[in-house]
Amino acid sequence: MTIHRPLPERMRPDDLALFLGQTHLAERLRSLIRLDSLPSLLFFGPPGCGKSTLALLLAKTAAKKYLRLSAPEAGLQHLRRSLAGVEILVLDELHRFSKAQQDFFLPLVESGELTLLATTTENPSFSVTRQLLSRLHVLRLRPLEYGELVELARRGAENIRTPLPDDVLELLAGVSHGDARTLLNLVEYVAALPPEQIETGQVRALLPEMLLRHDKDGDSHYELASALIKSIRGSDPDAALYYLACLLEGGEDPRFVCRRLILSASEDVGLADPKALPLAVACQQAVEMIGMPEGFIPLAETVVYLALTHKSNSSYAAYLNAAREVKLNGAKAVPLHLRNATTQMQKDWGFGKDYKYPHNYPDSWVRQAYLPPELEGRRFYQPRNNGDEPRLTQWWRKIYKIPLSEE
Repeated sequence: MTIHRPLPERMRPDDLALFLGQTHLAERLRSLIRLDSLPSLLFFGPPGCGKSTLALLLAKTAAKKYLRLSAPEAGLQHLRRSLAGVEILVLDELHRFSKAQQDFFLPLVESGELTLLATTTENPSFSVTRQLLSRLHVLRLRPLEYGELVELARRGAENIRTPLPDDVLELLAGVSHGDARTLLNLVEYVAALPPEQIETGQVRALLPEMLLRHDKDGDSHYELASALIKSIRGSDPDAALYYLACLLEGGEDPRFVCRRLILSASEDVGLADPKALPLAVACQQAVEMIGMPEGFIPLAETVVYLALTHKSNSSYAAYLNAAREVKLNGAKAVPLHLRNATTQMQKDWGFGKDYKYPHNYPDSWVRQAYLPPELEGRRFYQPRNNGDEPRLTQWWRKIYKIPLSEE
């Protein structure tokens, strides 16, 4: 029985000169090929950028016995059995290994018994143990550029002897998100269509829904979330809605988005509009209640509101100021008059003595010290002149004679 090899596998080059993309690494890759002893490497980048291809190219040029495995398929027992006599291991998806499984490689890599050429789509700072990462040279790969994708699509069409119109090749390159594997799968998919359907309008309508995706477990998950929050912080509702759509249409868990919006309502809007936090919490409850796809409606409303309203990070910054003081100088003793005297001995020690109960005074306020004596006069909170914050702090600023920040 003949096994069909997918086009991305058939197109995998055996020569670095035929490899498309990653021009920023070209000289370094050529230097690695010339080395007598290949170091252990970690190829980090998005799906379909050539990580495994480069690892295999280097393994083949080293003229040593190599083995290729995928982490999800290889437990430690399988690894031990498979590595007998192997000098180079090409390991895909290293991030799928647990800490204990990653630790298995430490003595092998450090002794030089094994050269590890691993790949990952996740940020190695978080997905690879510090001990193993210190023994690997990290090469960061980028998504393929548009021109590179067009050329790759043309090569793929030539490989299957089905020339495709330039506008179709350009369409496929544009919707592939820099992913060569996705692109070549699309080329093979379109080439199998009836000839009368191979034109941009019909091809666009027939494209698989897999194109509307982002890597929820990879960097784009965090990059899109970061772009959403920064667009809200920058008061740009259009950009915020765009990144919200990228997340939701890419299959993101809406509960993750809700959590980010609740944090943004506190960190970025804060006291400039105290209604923002209850709105974000209500959005989370609404999404839980109605589910998706209709959940985009309260999410969109909340995103636009947070982007349009006034901003103040004063409470967020105030906490960081207080936390910095505690970390630098430790927690100071609570003044005696603020401590509750729950026993006679504590009363004898002076707990609660001379405490003034504010509600017994006009306006429910009386001047007394609350900070430890060493910190008397310190200001961690600086009010901002945005939105509701001037109104909220007006009386407090008057009694303590505190000006508004001009920031």
